[in-house]
Amino acid sequence: MKDEEKYSDFSNVEAIRNFLIPESLPEGAYGSPRGKTEPVENKSTPWKKGQRYHSAFNYEYKAFHQDIPRQDPGAHPPHDE
Repeated sequence: MKDEEKYSDFSNVEAIRNFLIPESLPEGAYGSPRGKTEPVENKSTPWKKGQRYHSAFNYEYKAFHQDIPRQDPGAHPPHDE
């Protein structure tokens, strides 16, 4: 028999598990009575290690933008991990 092969997920599978995307309408359609008296819940399952929300204001591929200063005057430095 072969030695056990180490298995790991693809990077996009790991990203799907770790980056949470907020719902566009978590409380239901505009004007609907559903959930009118309950507060909006952002996450219904317990947090796992490494999970966080994905911001729309991040670079998609941070490695492409590494060590390149922003060109816009007054722009703050990007928040690198």
